[in-house]
Amino acid sequence: MKKSDKNLDQTSQMAKKHGSLGYRIKKSKASYLMIAPYFILFFVFTVLPVVISIFFSFTYFNMLEPPKFNGWANYIKLFLEDDIFLISLKNTLIFAVITGPISYILCLFFAWVINDLNPKLRTFLTLIFYAPSICGNAYMVWSLILSSDRYGYLNGILINLGIIDEAKLWMQDANLILPCLIVVQLWLSLGTGFLSFIAGLQTVDKNLYEAAAIDGVKNRWQELWYVTLPAMKPQLMFGAVMQITQSFAVADISLYLAGNPSVNYAGATIVTHLLDYGSSRFDMGYASAIATVLFLLMVGSNKLVQKLLRRVGE
Repeated sequence: MKKSDKNLDQTSQMAKKHGSLGYRIKKSKASYLMIAPYFILFFVFTVLPVVISIFFSFTYFNMLEPPKFNGWANYIKLFLEDDIFLISLKNTLIFAVITGPISYILCLFFAWVINDLNPKLRTFLTLIFYAPSICGNAYMVWSLILSSDRYGYLNGILINLGIIDEAKLWMQDANLILPCLIVVQLWLSLGTGFLSFIAGLQTVDKNLYEAAAIDGVKNRWQELWYVTLPAMKPQLMFGAVMQITQSFAVADISLYLAGNPSVNYAGATIVTHLLDYGSSRFDMGYASAIATVLFLLMVGSNKLVQKLLRRVGE
């Protein structure tokens, strides 16, 4: 073997060695040790439960007897026999399609407008927008607003204005439940995403705007598309993940305002259906199948949003 070929082989072997996982772990041992506590907790309390739930979704498990493998029976029942799940799926998709994009755009727009205000006013308005997401009495407030008698705030205002003649049964009318819940969800969702967008806007380098002006950017809308949004893609992704999670995991507002079950299941969502089987009936195999479907919907939506965000600024 020629000396040059031997050196080439040695170089190739060294490259493979340096590119191996074991070598990278050994080289960055301190870094891996520092992230180990988080990784262990994340694996034990997030990854492992998801894997276990997927396993249980192929079993009959009532928490009293050992799980019994039943193949695709839970999924067949879910999509072909469970009419309430289909209603819940439809309501959840409506929630996701309406509240997800609208709240995401509103959060970004309000953050963009507020970002240019003076620091004290910006801080005050940020607190106002973020408050609903941490308000413990939000459902009590909305239960007073949507009360079905004449003393409910919304009914009282509409009657005094002459818009309606008698009190509306906001949370007892199947045609009104879902629109009311969507409005409440929009109000509650202007929180975490808004805060991340404000933080992202604060980190944008101001020199980028001067460079963009030299390159031909003429107005604020072009600045937003070609400079601001590309510079804050991590915050955009975080906000998208939060909005996807909130829009698909709607449950509390339906439970507190419409009850479970709601009238004609008009306020039912995938999560309320999951809670029914998991917490009330203790059919954990079927509940795990519902959770798996919800997980796949969230993952698919997240992948779609990632593809859309990659085109920002193009």
